[in-house]
Amino acid sequence: MLPELLPPAGVAGADVPLLVHYEADGRRTALTAAQLGGWAARTAGLLHDCGLGPGSRAAALLPPHWRTAAALLGAWSLGVTVSFHLAATAGLPDVGPDAGVPFDVVFAARDRLGSWLESVPDAPHRFVFGTPAAGPASGDPRDVLGYRDFDAAVAAYPASTPAPALIRPGAAASGDGTTYGQWGSIARELADRQDLRPGDRVVVDTSEHEHPVKWLLAPLSVGASIILCPGPSHLSTITAAESATRVFGTL
Repeated sequence: MLPELLPPAGVAGADVPLLVHYEADGRRTALTAAQLGGWAARTAGLLHDCGLGPGSRAAALLPPHWRTAAALLGAWSLGVTVSFHLAATAGLPDVGPDAGVPFDVVFAARDRLGSWLESVPDAPHRFVFGTPAAGPASGDPRDVLGYRDFDAAVAAYPASTPAPALIRPGAAASGDGTTYGQWGSIARELADRQDLRPGDRVVVDTSEHEHPVKWLLAPLSVGASIILCPGPSHLSTITAAESATRVFGTL
């Protein structure tokens, strides 16, 4: 099941990064399992206070990113069903939002709101990711078209593990009906096809692999750590700098 994929104490030790994320400008963020788990717990606390739980629906208009990982793991830990809106899906299920089906919460990257905003059903809870330092003319970057800033919203919650939801493997994890158990099987199958092993440090070119079953769930399903690379031009440099053992290849 998906909520069980995040180990509480790290893959190879408490100080070893589980997820490393590189921005296009070279900025690097490294999170241990405990740190990523803390952000997931904060997200779960936020969503719980919003009244979400098993059967609730979330829409994610988010690129591969450490914040995206936290949001997805936090939502899934509560049994929330997540629909993805991706630039490319490569034949995987859950291509986008379900027309006419209301959402309880929307997570959206600021740079994706413009292209999809009109087709998003209204949701009572909406959060924007990637708000730049220079906010709107009002000077308050936390309100973007009615969306609350995700970082500011989760900061009020503790990085402690919430009480686990009673999630059934047959419950829907994504908007197309793919279950928690099925996503776990898909993730392990992809990991096997990529020959991923426990302790591997896996570089993922996020411009090629945007679906979270590739860049997040497949490595976690076998106990590998993840290094998110922003494009092919950075691949060799980041692979060497991170002493990576695997590069997530073409499927």
